[in-house]
Amino acid sequence: MGLAFFASGLASGSRHQVPTGAGYSLLLLAHVASAVVGFGALGVTGVQAARARQGPTGSHAAAVRRYFHPGVNWAARALYLVPVSGFGFLAYSGGAFDVSDAFVLSGLGMWLAAVATAEVLVWPAERRIQHVVTQDWRGGEALGRDWARVVGSTWFLAFVLVATIVVMVAKP
Repeated sequence: MGLAFFASGLASGSRHQVPTGAGYSLLLLAHVASAVVGFGALGVTGVQAARARQGPTGSHAAAVRRYFHPGVNWAARALYLVPVSGFGFLAYSGGAFDVSDAFVLSGLGMWLAAVATAEVLVWPAERRIQHVVTQDWRGGEALGRDWARVVGSTWFLAFVLVATIVVMVAKP
């Protein structure tokens, strides 16, 4: 029901009959799942960064240490699968959707804004937070502005996600 409803919403602004079937549904699922996982992981990063501000004696310190263990946040990198699955989705649509469609171009623009925010603001600050909470976590002041940068950026990313969903469903 969910995918069929979403696909029917996608079809409302198309030039041709939108294909149905397992392949199309799987591409739609991959597209939506990669966005949910990528943006969701970035949202959790924001929540944990806010909790890190409480310091090593805060009620969530153990969860913060677990979350900010050293390494790459691979779940957040699922954001890179969004356009890959989206272009697959376009190719499979049989001309119903085109890269020149306003909603596709808007979606690409919002995705670029999200990736730029993640690459320039969130992920570098996340690495510094990882270092602080695993090496020398004296308190909230040890995090400098990184916690605020991550929290603010993830609020922006939440707005981008909601705006993108509206554009993808409404197809203005």
